[in-house]
Amino acid sequence: MLLQGGIFISVITRAALLKGPYDISLIERELVCGEDEVIVQNHLMGVCGSDKTFYRGLLPPKTAEFRQEPKFPFYMGHESGGTIVEVGSKVREYSVGDKIMAFGWNNNFADYFKAKVWELQPVPEGLDMDLASLGEPIACAMYSGLNSGVQLGDTVVVFGGGFAGLIITQVVKKKGAEKVVVVDVLEGKLELARRLGADVTINTAREDPVKIVKELTRGKGSDVVVEAAGGETSINQATEIIKHNGKFVWYSWITQPVRLNISRWHDDGLEFINTCLVHHTYQERFVWTPTALRPVVQGLIDIRSLITHEFKLDQLSESFDMVNKDDTAIKVVLRP
Repeated sequence: MLLQGGIFISVITRAALLKGPYDISLIERELVCGEDEVIVQNHLMGVCGSDKTFYRGLLPPKTAEFRQEPKFPFYMGHESGGTIVEVGSKVREYSVGDKIMAFGWNNNFADYFKAKVWELQPVPEGLDMDLASLGEPIACAMYSGLNSGVQLGDTVVVFGGGFAGLIITQVVKKKGAEKVVVVDVLEGKLELARRLGADVTINTAREDPVKIVKELTRGKGSDVVVEAAGGETSINQATEIIKHNGKFVWYSWITQPVRLNISRWHDDGLEFINTCLVHHTYQERFVWTPTALRPVVQGLIDIRSLITHEFKLDQLSESFDMVNKDDTAIKVVLRP
């Protein structure tokens, strides 16, 4: 931190810059706190599936979610949390020392980041800071499971045994699903899914999920399907698996065009539920996030088993190289 006469001026931080596909490194940035901004000292950062996609060079079209152009060079990171060290003159919602969770794209792979008030969320009382720093992805997955429309006795198929998929698996089981099926291509993730409550797992590298689910449901199909795998094949298989008038829960962010067989969407009156909390308005998110995180605070959902790898921030390049090559990684975190 730079001080002048006891008054805060700016922070010099290390921060991640993606210069092109597979070319990520730490650079030095100076953060000056604007009058409607705060500066946060990071506690821990998480690598999102979208970060891996960007690292591979697949930047999406610009949407309202981006405050920077999705082009190279790209300032990386959005999952983190920490302690506020400076507040702008017009900020009334937070004070120095407050613990917060990031809910914005603020170049969060860094020692410090700055953000607008609406890009933050207070840490709920009782939530450990390691988990609070993953508050955005946890809350998004929790909200998805809680608002999936799952009823007592339902058969639910979750495509994708990653961080979100395995949180959703736990939530829908506790909501009363009679049978929860997790679909993935990696046996390690499916083994963890079984430990966390999945009744059936399907490895699509050697099994046909459509055939198996139809047999499990005596040809009826799944009451609810959750798409958390993020691929053309999984969406089309989910479309085949779901029952007439079933619920199709969208979770994945798919950044590239895909070809979909959507005839059943119309003919079978499928109900589509978009549950991605972070893409709602910040006012809605501010209200819904504490409720979504309450079962985590209560210890009802196992998050720590999903944190599979930890690095230091100065190992940024190594961590992304591992994430790119090792699909068994579920949630990779970095500490400053």
